[in-house]
Amino acid sequence: MSNSTPMQKGQEVNLMEIDPGLHRVVVGLGWDVPGQNHGFPVDLDASAFLLNRENCVRHDTDFIFYNNLETEECAIKHLGDNTTGEGEGDDEEIEINLDALPFDVEKIAFSVTIHNSDERQQNFGIVSGAFIRIVNLDTGVELARFDLSEDASDENGFIFGELSRDGQGWKFKAMGQGSTGGLYKISCDYNVNVAAP
Repeated sequence: MSNSTPMQKGQEVNLMEIDPGLHRVVVGLGWDVPGQNHGFPVDLDASAFLLNRENCVRHDTDFIFYNNLETEECAIKHLGDNTTGEGEGDDEEIEINLDALPFDVEKIAFSVTIHNSDERQQNFGIVSGAFIRIVNLDTGVELARFDLSEDASDENGFIFGELSRDGQGWKFKAMGQGSTGGLYKISCDYNVNVAAP
């Protein structure tokens, strides 16, 4: 069930204007990839970063990914790693209880990166049908959707979108911001302490 219209890069929507009763959302991320490229499997990973007003994580556990599936306060839960991208619909999903988010979390950024992209010489040029969508977890209604359609043959990571506070509510922004440093670079940009690849 959908209540949304496709968004353009840079566009914002106020989720509470669309759905005033919104309390919990599912962020669904999807993509299509070949089974193999350069002799390696193609594995994409969705991650979330809880950010403060300085656009940084408050601590390293604010980085939600395949090795850290939940925040300490259980406000965000990653539903697990999909290593193939097979099937229709969302490939990976992140559930968020908006009411349970700490007040010093101003924004949540969502990235998708290619696992071991440098070693495997893979980039988003082999990825098609990539999207991010926001769904009301309680009703199943899709509120916002952004399809990533640009040529991304140089990038191995993208910030797909952001949820950010808007007064008492939340808005979603379609980002489509590419990166050539994979998950390591994006994590460092948000001030996560991560070991060098």
